[in-house]
Amino acid sequence: MSDRLKVGVFGVGSLGQWHAAKYAAMEDAELVGVFDVDPDRAAEIAEKNETQPFTSMEELADAADAASIVVPTHLHHETFAKLANHDLHMLMEKPIATTTAEAEEMVALAREKGLILQVGHIERFNPVMQFLEDNMRSPTFIEAIRMCAYPPFREGAPPRGTEVSVVLDMMIHDLEIILHLVRSPVVDIRAFGVAVMSPSEDIADVRLRFQNGCIANVTASRISAEQMRTITVFQDDTYAALDYGKQAGTLHRKGPDGMHVVDIPSEKGDQLEHELKAFVECVRTRGEPVVTGEQGSKALQLAADICHVIETNPS
Repeated sequence: MSDRLKVGVFGVGSLGQWHAAKYAAMEDAELVGVFDVDPDRAAEIAEKNETQPFTSMEELADAADAASIVVPTHLHHETFAKLANHDLHMLMEKPIATTTAEAEEMVALAREKGLILQVGHIERFNPVMQFLEDNMRSPTFIEAIRMCAYPPFREGAPPRGTEVSVVLDMMIHDLEIILHLVRSPVVDIRAFGVAVMSPSEDIADVRLRFQNGCIANVTASRISAEQMRTITVFQDDTYAALDYGKQAGTLHRKGPDGMHVVDIPSEKGDQLEHELKAFVECVRTRGEPVVTGEQGSKALQLAADICHVIETNPS
C-alpha cells in the first residue's frame, strides 16, 4: 500500500457526491474513482473531483484499497458481498442493511476476510460526542429528540428516506448513540408511531428500559415545522444538554452551594470529514472503527424491534 490510501466511492448521489469531494481533498487518501448506476452522474462527479469514472464496480474495487458505499439500503448486502471478494475495506452508510440477518452476514464475512467494516452513523463524529463519552458514563435517563421538515418531492421517486419508517431513517442515529452510552441490554420497548405523508411512520415516540435501570425517551419526526437534533443525558447529580446541530451544549452539576452550569467545550467541525478521516486512518492502521459492523447491526435490530412494536400497537 502506498503512503496515500487508494479510495473509491460507490454511489455518488446527493450524499455520495460529498464523500467523493471530502476524499479528494484529503492528504492521506487518493480518490482513484467513482461508480454510479447512472454513468453520466459518475462522469460529472469524477470531473468535479479530478478523478476517474468507472462503469464497472469490479474494476473500481480492484483499483481501490477502501471505499464508501453510498447506495440505497436495499443494495447494501448485495454490494458488500460482491466487493468483499475484491478484499475491499468499506464504510457502509447507515443503516448497515435492510435486515439484521443481512447485517450479521456482512459482519461475519468481513471478519472472515479480515476487512474493515465501518458503519456511517455520522452523529458519532459530532464534536459533542467526545464529551458525552468522557463525562456521562453512568446514565440513568436519556431524552433524545430529532425533527426535520418533510423531504422534497422527487420526480419518479418518493421523497428521500420516506420509503422506510422514520425509525430507520432518522431515529436510528439516536438509538445507536444511546446503546453506545448505556451499554446494557434493552428489556422493554413502548413505541407508537403514525404515518401522515408516507406509507410508513413519519412520527415515532419510543420509551426504552434497559437492564441496568436506565430509561430512554426517543422522539423522531420528519414532518416538523422546526429542525431539532438534541439529547439530554442524566446521571447522579449531573446532566448534559446537547444540541447536535449547533455542536454545543451545557453541563449542569450539583454542588454544595447549588447548581453549576458550564458550556461544554467542543471544537466545531465537519462531521463527514471527521468520519471519513477516521475510516482512512482505521484502514491504514488496521484499527477498530468508531462504529463497527456489530454496533451498526445492534442499532438496526433495535430499530426493527421498535417498528414491530409500533405495528402491533393501535394508532
